[in-house]
Amino acid sequence: IVGQDHILAPGRLLRRVIESDRFTNLIFYGPPGTGKTTLAEVIARTTNRRFERTSGVMSNVAQLRAICEQARGLRSKVGTVLFVDEIHRFNKSQQDVLLPYVEDGTVTLIGATTHHPGIFINTPLVSRSLVFELHALRVEDIVTLLNRAVADKERGLGEANVVLEPAAAQFLAEICEGDARRALTALEIAVRSTEPN
Repeated sequence: IVGQDHILAPGRLLRRVIESDRFTNLIFYGPPGTGKTTLAEVIARTTNRRFERTSGVMSNVAQLRAICEQARGLRSKVGTVLFVDEIHRFNKSQQDVLLPYVEDGTVTLIGATTHHPGIFINTPLVSRSLVFELHALRVEDIVTLLNRAVADKERGLGEANVVLEPAAAQFLAEICEGDARRALTALEIAVRSTEPN
């Protein structure tokens, strides 16, 4: 994870909770492209839990119940992180479906939202969660991510043998307004649309 030092630097609460594997339900809120989904995936991987991902835009009550019942069946073998992207888009009944599974520990909920959870998420879910605000990434953080992307042969653009000039990385990092996704998309378009050499 790059950035978000206010919650992830050594000694900070979220980092301590993850490292001690004592985390409870979490809600991350902040602007798009700041690492909410990535952070949830890293937490699940770091704590050796199954990662189930759903979205407040696409899931319905039946799908939520199915995911949670599957987690209940596997509970004795492995814990499940249920990541709900755009959780603020769930209506009250969808959020209420999650409550019993969250209360009894069948799933550990990680919700992500661009909206303030105190206003857009049911009070019972918020009261059972630690809430962390993620900030727009700094320019130097995005430059780091861009350089990683051009070097990574597995998940990035390393196979393309790209040379990313420092001035170009700085430019992309500045125009994306703290949104890593925008910067990485712009980098990929630049690489894929530029003639070799």
